[in-house]
Amino acid sequence: MTILKIDSSITGENSVSRQLTAASVEQLLKRRPDTRVVERDLVASPLSHLTLGGAGDEDILEEFLAADTIVLGAPMYNFTIPTQLKAWIDRIAVAGKTFRYTDAGPEGLAGGRRVVIAISRGGFYTPDNAYEHVESYLKSLFNFIGIEPEFVRADGVNYGPDKRDAGIANGLAEVEKLAA
Repeated sequence: MTILKIDSSITGENSVSRQLTAASVEQLLKRRPDTRVVERDLVASPLSHLTLGGAGDEDILEEFLAADTIVLGAPMYNFTIPTQLKAWIDRIAVAGKTFRYTDAGPEGLAGGRRVVIAISRGGFYTPDNAYEHVESYLKSLFNFIGIEPEFVRADGVNYGPDKRDAGIANGLAEVEKLAA
């Protein structure tokens, strides 16, 4: 089994989403300690944005397709995901590889993988909040390619130390349920 851990937060050691991705991988390894973990830090090694010349980076797609479980850190920046994460998504959402169009509509081809998304948000959001474009976007994207993602969330992390601690504690409590 292989876990692909993706981090996209620019805040380094202060990152809540990085805390949650690390805890998620640790929790998953408790159940399967023989699991191989592949780590990709999209800040330390950023991908270029797509250009008219082509997508490139076939190794990103191959790395994704080779993973049984993907643990993805997704902090909210200005109501959506970081551009570093969007550049990665552009490499894995590939017609003919992870989805295809049929007469009946689009069909996801990347099913059979587990995706755990660790979201950190400065405020408090629900999926139906007009300003929430992280969880809703990532759920739509992964559903489109054939995967039902799971979420762990730390909300309110910019509302002061007490709310930050409570948000992290909530996220870590959700992480504890992953191996079940």
